[in-house]
Amino acid sequence: MFFVLFFILYNISMKTITEIKKIGKGFRYNLYLDNEFFGVYEAEILARHCLKTGQSFDDEFFETLKIENGDYACFNRGLSLLEKSMKSEKMLRDYLLEKGYPKRCIDKACEKLKEYGYIDDEAFCENFINSYSNIKSKRKLKYDLLSKGIKENIINEKMQNLIDDNQEKENLLNLAQKYMKNREFDIKNKQKFYNHFAGKGYDYGLISNVWEAIQNDRN
Repeated sequence: MFFVLFFILYNISMKTITEIKKIGKGFRYNLYLDNEFFGVYEAEILARHCLKTGQSFDDEFFETLKIENGDYACFNRGLSLLEKSMKSEKMLRDYLLEKGYPKRCIDKACEKLKEYGYIDDEAFCENFINSYSNIKSKRKLKYDLLSKGIKENIINEKMQNLIDDNQEKENLLNLAQKYMKNREFDIKNKQKFYNHFAGKGYDYGLISNVWEAIQNDRN
């Protein structure tokens, strides 16, 4: 009696692969167990276990397979994004979370990507400052970097090394000259000028100095 009960319970817990269907031209497959859709799986994971239709495994195997596939897919998705452009860790985490990956998979993927040097918030911060310091104020740069998850101490250190007050004034001067190229130096345009650059995070005093400089140069 015990043997019969054990045999029944064992067979109930087994599931059979009834179909492995390729998705488009990529390397992903729909996996069906007992004619029911089980999920989308990476070709690498299926090949790693030499899976094919007709094979049967217990629930524990398929749960382990699901976790392994999730880790692999999450890592590859993150790597694919980072190969296109540099991202902060927060930006990558937000992206993977939006794509539906569980936090556990994201944590593991980010840990590996940091080990391989694909995630480096200090390098990202430095690159961002070098790329945008000529069109953004220090205040705006800091705001943008904080929103991307970069720690304040990293931002302050990089900005201190990469941007000084003279450079920011020079950058604003170049932007201001372009802004006023076809405009008159009247009260209305002066107010627009101040509002425009204050909105970009430049200090009122610096804006005033630059306005006077380009006005005197025009005269």
